[in-house]
Order: sequence, then C-alpha cells, then structure tokens
Amino acid sequence: MNESSAATDEGRVRVWVWAARPKTLGAAVAPVLVGTGMAVEAGAWHPLSAALALAGAILIQVGVNYHNDYADYVQGADTEDRVGPLRVTQAGLVAPETMRRATILVFGLAVLTGVYLIYRGGWPILFVGLASIGAATWYTAGRYSLAALGLADLFVFVFFGPVAVGGTYYVQALALPWTVLVAGAGPGLLSIAILLVNNVRDVVQDRAAGKRTLVVRLGRRFGVVAYGVCVVGALLLAALLAGGLFGREVHLWAAAPLVLLPLAIRPLRTMATTTDPARLNPLLGATGRILLLWALLFGLGWNL
Repeated sequence: MNESSAATDEGRVRVWVWAARPKTLGAAVAPVLVGTGMAVEAGAWHPLSAALALAGAILIQVGVNYHNDYADYVQGADTEDRVGPLRVTQAGLVAPETMRRATILVFGLAVLTGVYLIYRGGWPILFVGLASIGAATWYTAGRYSLAALGLADLFVFVFFGPVAVGGTYYVQALALPWTVLVAGAGPGLLSIAILLVNNVRDVVQDRAAGKRTLVVRLGRRFGVVAYGVCVVGALLLAALLAGGLFGREVHLWAAAPLVLLPLAIRPLRTMATTTDPARLNPLLGATGRILLLWALLFGLGWNL
C-alpha cells in the first residue's frame, strides 16, 4: 500500500468517525455503566451480558447518528447554513445511498449482539431491542417523525434512561427492582440535555425545514430552561437515590455526582446567556462528559 492510498483510507475512516458523532456516544455508554454498577452491588454481575449490552447500545447510537445524518439531508433540515458539527452527507463526503446502507449495516450488527441477550433474557429483551431500533429510525423518518412531532425528548428519556439502565440490569440479574428504573432517570435527563443543545442551536433551521421539535413549538427560552432542569435534576436525583428515598437501603456514596455541579455551571451559563448558535457546539461535549461522569460516579458510589 503506497502513502497516498494509506492517507485516503485514513481519511475515509475519519469521515465515518465524524458521522458517528463520538461526543454523543456517552448517551449510549452511561446507562450501561449505571445498570452494570447496580447489578454488581446486587451480586448479579454477568460480564458477557454486560459487554454485549454495551456493544449493542453503542451500535444503536451510531445507527441513530448515521440515520439522522442521512435523513436530515434528504428532508432538507441540513443546509449550507448549518452551524452545528459537520454532517458528512450534507458536506458531500458520503453519498446519501451509502449512508443509508451504512445505517442498515450498523443496526444489523446491533441485532447480532442482541441474539445471546434475547436467549438469556427472553421476550422482554427482544421487545426492548426492536423498540429501540424502531424508535431510532422513527426519530427522523419523514413528516411524522418523532422530531417533527415534538416527541423526541420523551423517547430519548425513556430509551436512554429507564429502558437502557433497566435492560442492562435485567440481562445480568434476570430481575428488575423498580429502584433501577428510577436510577435510569439520571442518564435519561442528561441525554435530553444533549438533545436540547442541538435543538436550541438549530431552532431557526428546524423551523424553516418544518422539523417541529419542542424548542420550535414552545420557544428557545423553553429549551434553555429545560436544559437547566435536566442537568440540575439529574444531580439532585443521585442525592435522593443515595438517601434511600426510592428504596430501603441507603447508599450515601451514590450522591457523588453532586460534585459535578461546578463542572455544570459554565454550560448552564453559556446556554442561558448566548444567542450565537455556534457557541453552543462545545456544550455537546461538555454535557456528554457530565453524563459519563454521572454514570461512573453513581455506579461506583452505589457499591461503596
């Protein structure tokens, strides 16, 4: 292989990594960390199931991002006026049909990772897997997509929160205490916060394209306030869970995510004060870091 060929291959890999949107993958990893941490504390850790749950969650998130890249371009939501992170289809780096096929491939790999989990967990896991992929494709699937109907926030909360945390716990413990589902609200709220960064930033373009997100429907101020509620709410939820409010046992160290409050102040201030859409792009990474750290600190704290 000559140098120019190697450089071309490296460039192609970089394009697909861009399309996968690494800064959003924390939304897939975090609930698996929380569910696994709670399974470990319950003495039910199952390494193979945990690993497959993690792989499946990441693949579904990548599939969501690929499909969103493709669908937003085809439907006209991504234009030359876009100020968000690079969309490879809109930029002409990947042909629309190629992106569509890549989406199908990634979702197919996600299904393969779920075969053993379905065998172990039965029909509930089959239902969760199919529903997750269905919601992922429905997210930007035309005029009646979740995003167009203003339902994306609810589905993000459910599938990246209680469903993902509960599913991860269930495939290991083969049981599902309701406290686990409550804990799932933490990643769910922070995943909504990531979505809100996108929707507040893109409110003008989304309105022009007929993509009626909640921010388009209720206004930019709603998105700003909702972002703060989601971030602060997730931190407070950890404290409530640690104190035993939602269960019989006290896990004081599970309140550790409260130490993230100083880390959240700058994103909260930026969201509240800036009107420049481009200045909101760094909030994607910042909110994703808060989400991952929340999951790590809560999962570890639950075991101390």
